[in-house]
Amino acid sequence: MRRSLYWPRLPTVSGSEHGLGPWQTLLFTRVQRTFATSSEGSHFDESCGRNTCEITLRDAQLLKNQCLIGGEFVPALKEDGQGLFDVFNPATRALITKVSNGGKHTTRLAIEKANESFKSWKKLTATERSSFLRKWFDLIIQHSEDLGKIMTIEQGKPLPEAIGEVLYGASFVEFFAEEAKRMYGDIIPAGAKTRALVIPEPVGVCGLVTPWNFPCAMLTRKAAPALAAGCTVICKPSELTPLSALALGELGVRAGLPPGVFNIVTGFHAQPISDELMSHPAMRKISFTGSTAVGKKLLSQSASTVKKMSLELGGLAPFIVMEDANLDDAVSGLVACKFRNNGQTCISANRVYVHSKVYDKFAERVVEKVKTLCVGDGLEPGVHLGPLINEKAIDKVERHVKDAISKGAKVMIGGSRHRLGGLFFEPTVLANVTDSMMMSCEETFGPVIGLFQFDTEEEVLWRSNHTNYGLASYLYTNDLARAWRMAESLECGMVGLNEAMISTCAVPFGGIKESGIGREGSKYGLAEYVHLKYLLMGSIV
Repeated sequence: MRRSLYWPRLPTVSGSEHGLGPWQTLLFTRVQRTFATSSEGSHFDESCGRNTCEITLRDAQLLKNQCLIGGEFVPALKEDGQGLFDVFNPATRALITKVSNGGKHTTRLAIEKANESFKSWKKLTATERSSFLRKWFDLIIQHSEDLGKIMTIEQGKPLPEAIGEVLYGASFVEFFAEEAKRMYGDIIPAGAKTRALVIPEPVGVCGLVTPWNFPCAMLTRKAAPALAAGCTVICKPSELTPLSALALGELGVRAGLPPGVFNIVTGFHAQPISDELMSHPAMRKISFTGSTAVGKKLLSQSASTVKKMSLELGGLAPFIVMEDANLDDAVSGLVACKFRNNGQTCISANRVYVHSKVYDKFAERVVEKVKTLCVGDGLEPGVHLGPLINEKAIDKVERHVKDAISKGAKVMIGGSRHRLGGLFFEPTVLANVTDSMMMSCEETFGPVIGLFQFDTEEEVLWRSNHTNYGLASYLYTNDLARAWRMAESLECGMVGLNEAMISTCAVPFGGIKESGIGREGSKYGLAEYVHLKYLLMGSIV
């Protein structure tokens, strides 16, 4: 049964009042007509008000705007001001709701609750913890459509893609529910009268700092192995997309996770929250996905208490097309890899190196493929690309394109902000891109393909590796010996050989160099949340 929810009041505006085009005014009106909201029984702060902007969900209770601490949704503590911050729809730039603005004191309370719960959670058997995770997984699958809608509204990606992320995120919960039972130790040969045992133990309370580009999957990819290992967690979601995390928190409560095991602290300013996470002695592990600059700062801060760290940071992925590649496969792989989430992924193809012998043919086919992409509100059917996340993001994309053009790049398609206005940018293909341009050394994080040209294997390997980043690489070739040779020479944590969709729950995701440390997913991801204890038993006759 569908229920209507009342969301906080959206301003009544016309497009002209805010410099928007006619299409945006029409879209804003349509969104007001289409969605449902309500704070009834949903732990919404009543001071946010109500209005007629509707969001239709099957389950109204998934919409939360308060922190999850100790098994309850609560406002930020009065010591942090009990304030609220705004969350906007990037497609319309309309206010969605106001969310609790937690800070240092709210975070400290969450740490205390998590630390207390850790004492009992770690003592459960792996099978008992697995059963909680399995229930959480089942609920995520059951509510995947609603979770997808919430994600599209706050993040902007098309609804089918958002639902796909929910299912992908759920796969980590299922995987680690099963992997929890396989957290084995070792018996090491010792002396004639001794026995040496190695036992994995949960690290302790973990802080999980998640990004806005994958607000569901990045949370489950971190939380599921931590919970499976016997750790308790405090999640700090991005201030741009907190609603997806809070909805997952609600489902965690329904799954029966004991109070304090899974906590979420929302806040507009990350620093007071992260400072408390990094300095508190009870915090034993931090897992962060985000920029390299912030990751370096957190790594430095971790030294004072010697915390275990996992960092998934920036990428500058090369996408290499050799002269013997299947061009149709390479074109399809490139478009899928580059335009997923509108180019806002850390493993997106950022530098597309094409052999000079097939450069022109490949470029033409890419342009024809890009022409089929539809830009618009992610809730509209048939849309492939939604908006970028905010003004800062679209400004960077525009800056990269203008820089490339000023230095000789040729616009084959796109190249500017979309006629829809707002945060929409045209899917773009640039030819004649060189290593002197910004996009050769910075993540564009947007819907822009830059085509570089090369002549030899040695040249493209040197150019691919000539960066401080090392997250993912892609290589298209039909020469098996070359595939192995080049894959082993690429300095990165992951390589897609004739394949652009490289992420699944069963493989280790992560990079080298300044792209991070540690791995997420797979059995190696579980190992990130344990430490090893060695026991030597003597007097064995």
